[in-house]
Amino acid sequence: MVGSFRNEPFVDFSVPENRRAMEEAVARVRSSLGRHYPLVIGGDSVTTREEIVSTNPARPAEIVGYVSKADPELADRAIRSAYEAFGRWSRYSPDARARVLLRAAAIMRRRRLELNAWQVLEVGKTWVEADVETAEAIDFLEYYAREMMRLGAPQPLTPLPGEENEQRYIPLGVVVVIPPWNFPLSILTGMTSAALVAGNTVVLKPSSLSPVIGAKVADILFEAGIPEGVLNFTPGSGGAVGDVLVSHPLTRMIAFTGSKEVGLRINELAARTAPGQKWIKRVIAEMGGKNAVIVDESADLPAAAQAIVTSAFGFQGQKCSAGSRAILLDAVHDRVLEMIVERTKALRIGDPALYETQVGPVVDLSQFKKVLEYIDVGRREGRLVAGGRPFGESAERPEQAGYFIEPTVFVDVQPQARIAQEEIFGPVLAVIRARDFDHALEIANGTEYGLTGSVYARDRAKLEKARHEFHVGNLYFNRKCTGALVGVHPFGGFNMSGTDSKAGGPDYLLLFTQAKAISEVL
Repeated sequence: MVGSFRNEPFVDFSVPENRRAMEEAVARVRSSLGRHYPLVIGGDSVTTREEIVSTNPARPAEIVGYVSKADPELADRAIRSAYEAFGRWSRYSPDARARVLLRAAAIMRRRRLELNAWQVLEVGKTWVEADVETAEAIDFLEYYAREMMRLGAPQPLTPLPGEENEQRYIPLGVVVVIPPWNFPLSILTGMTSAALVAGNTVVLKPSSLSPVIGAKVADILFEAGIPEGVLNFTPGSGGAVGDVLVSHPLTRMIAFTGSKEVGLRINELAARTAPGQKWIKRVIAEMGGKNAVIVDESADLPAAAQAIVTSAFGFQGQKCSAGSRAILLDAVHDRVLEMIVERTKALRIGDPALYETQVGPVVDLSQFKKVLEYIDVGRREGRLVAGGRPFGESAERPEQAGYFIEPTVFVDVQPQARIAQEEIFGPVLAVIRARDFDHALEIANGTEYGLTGSVYARDRAKLEKARHEFHVGNLYFNRKCTGALVGVHPFGGFNMSGTDSKAGGPDYLLLFTQAKAISEVL
């Protein structure tokens, strides 16, 4: 008997024993860096001459691992392997598939600190950010297992005398899963496990910035009982491999999380019918955000300021849900700004392998340069009041010292400025002054995105107005705009933020299935 779903609790690293255990986990993982990881296609390990070299963004000379790199031929082989395995896996009962996810959750729970450490070293997450992500990955496995048990049970239909009627949710076929680097464990686990538990087979193409974590998740799923060919681990470049996987006539669905530009390209490619294709491909495309935190004059101002800083600079602002705009009503603008700047300047920047670090590096040199270019734009579009530079030795030699950028705050930013409209994906906050609450909502809705948003106010009328008029997929009142919990805050956005697939919610698995009604005259 499987009990009701509960979110996985977080590790309290202020407890000395937990802190020592995490330090030991980082040391153990660091001692195993530099290993080689093969592709897995049809149950076979495939080693290629060309490899993806994964490095530590806090210490770019430190190689995390070498991961074999698929080419178009291997991508085709992976799709065909998944297609061949679909007939077997789709006949497993929903409960049997769910049990595999529950076993995977148990394995992750046992290896939790190790998985945290891989995130710290491969993508630069702090201890807290890494642990929250591992907990979310476990939550996805536990939640989707129970959801498949629910959908696999008899579905309620209106009785009709003289007939026996039923509705079943059956799988689609081969699902290509393309997860992002910023949540390399949880989003990868969530999309992959949803596809698998629904009875589909998967070709998994992890980000080239976090392929080692992808290999670790694949190993856990194989250990939990995923049969050969049902999951195919196929890292490779987006252009060479991603396009082949998306365009393949045997691909039935694509689940993607990443940038707007790549998501739109995937949607366009998937819409073209290839020779021999017998279906319209489904696409989940969860893309970017330019999320806002509105602070009303009736708000708890210190709480709002803290939420803005946490939302803007958690994981260096490299979240689609990051609060990259603070919209402050004129009556409280200066007071809240002072608190934002004070809290921003107090953040501790450093190696995320250390417990005390609150802000680590951005993920790679390309992102480092991109964020600094936006900071230069911000100097022309606003007034710099905090940060604005690479941190420490990163200014002169980022390839050796790491990709560290100070948390940066600009004020006097106009709503249509580039730094108020474009997704920077880095530690940059644009502070915008609003005349009144209606003006604040107008500004908040004034981008092409619609992912998350937050309103700090005690005025009930204003909260109710925002409830109806703030057009985002995830709207929060009097809390930060990041940190959605599986089962509690189903996650997905509107407009150019994507297809609003609501990951971690009761509708999500329906996207990976099709309904079949069966009627028999008695």
